[in-house]
Amino acid sequence: MALFVILVICLSCLIFLSLWNQHYGKGKLPPGPSPLPIVGNALQVDIKNISKSLSLLAKEYGPVFTVYLGMKPTVVLHGYEVLKEALVDRGDEFSGKMQSSLLSKVSQGLGIIFSNGEIWKQTRRFSLMVLRSMGMGKKTIEDRIQEEVLHLLEALRKTNGSPCDPSFLLACVPCNVISAVIFQHRFDYNDEIFQEFVENFYRTVKTLASPWAQEKQNKNSEFTMENLVITISDLFGAGTETTSSTIKYGILLLLKHPEVTAKIQEEITRVIGRHRSPCMQDRNHMPYTDAVLHEIQRYIDFVPIPLPRKTTQDVEFRGYHIPKGTSVMACLTSVLHDEKEFPHPEKFDPGHFLDERGNFKKSDYFMAFSAGKRSCLGEGLARMEMFLILTNILQHFTLKPLVNPEDIDTTPVLTGLLSLPPSYELCFIPV
Repeated sequence: MALFVILVICLSCLIFLSLWNQHYGKGKLPPGPSPLPIVGNALQVDIKNISKSLSLLAKEYGPVFTVYLGMKPTVVLHGYEVLKEALVDRGDEFSGKMQSSLLSKVSQGLGIIFSNGEIWKQTRRFSLMVLRSMGMGKKTIEDRIQEEVLHLLEALRKTNGSPCDPSFLLACVPCNVISAVIFQHRFDYNDEIFQEFVENFYRTVKTLASPWAQEKQNKNSEFTMENLVITISDLFGAGTETTSSTIKYGILLLLKHPEVTAKIQEEITRVIGRHRSPCMQDRNHMPYTDAVLHEIQRYIDFVPIPLPRKTTQDVEFRGYHIPKGTSVMACLTSVLHDEKEFPHPEKFDPGHFLDERGNFKKSDYFMAFSAGKRSCLGEGLARMEMFLILTNILQHFTLKPLVNPEDIDTTPVLTGLLSLPPSYELCFIPV
């Protein structure tokens, strides 16, 4: 029995070394740490803090390197210049999506997030067309968001200034906005089906109409009923919990930094006043609030490492040969926490997005929604929701923490694929 085990181990080592020599030993793939049989570089990558582990490896091997997460190689892209070159300038070559995770298997390669090739191209193009026709980025979708925010404010008033966890209420807004766009229907916050619906999305994150009938005549169309269901699920999943968690994290940071909250409220009073609701045009006159929203997303680094992409063809990249179908991991943390672009990146500082005159300062390093052809489909919608939700809340309520601001811990619960805010309660005191 012992001899058999030894033979199996030796055979595994030989197979692995053979595969490694084919790709790495001949100098085709970028350099990287020597992998161990079967487990690869798993012992050198902290699953709880992947971005930190990759940053350490980047210091040794450069901005493009290879790690083995098991038997297969993954090329890691680290730093702004490399990510821009790969994801933006050469986006087609790096636009594939790996199908190894549990979520991708559930989606069966359909929808927007995990699909590839013609399915992905047609579905993304169609989804963008529908969202735009429904008003994404226009006044019509803004009206829907503002209407939903009014329901949020009403629900917050009903807390009567008592301690509450804002998670569910913050998730209701983006979820109902997407529901109104797709189904032309919103749900009451007390609806049991709606509550279960929102809770299911939260669980998923934690563990990790007529144009369709025109399409019946297109034999090459990817618009099947199964694809429709998965696409709608993708839109809800990507557009609900991500936005609400970002706002929830942002409110926690404002509790931690009351001086920032006070400056936003001063800007709201000066630009908007107290007798009308905020609108998107106000953002152009509110540089500090805009800077805070960007800094919240930069600081929390919600998706440090997006789900791996894959090359759609053989790629010659910076002197290396990356075969078709190779897993590619983009480290967004390396851009959002770049020390040259954002001095003291570990600190929450809206000044990262303000110039010396206090005007909003745009940064190409702001990749909170990723970049290139696989960037977030609903970026415009998310930006509108975050601005309107936050300004409305701060226009009508004072945020009261249950502990002293200096005792508030803003450390994320997870620092693997997602950086989720810790659970907390606060009081919404009507102004």
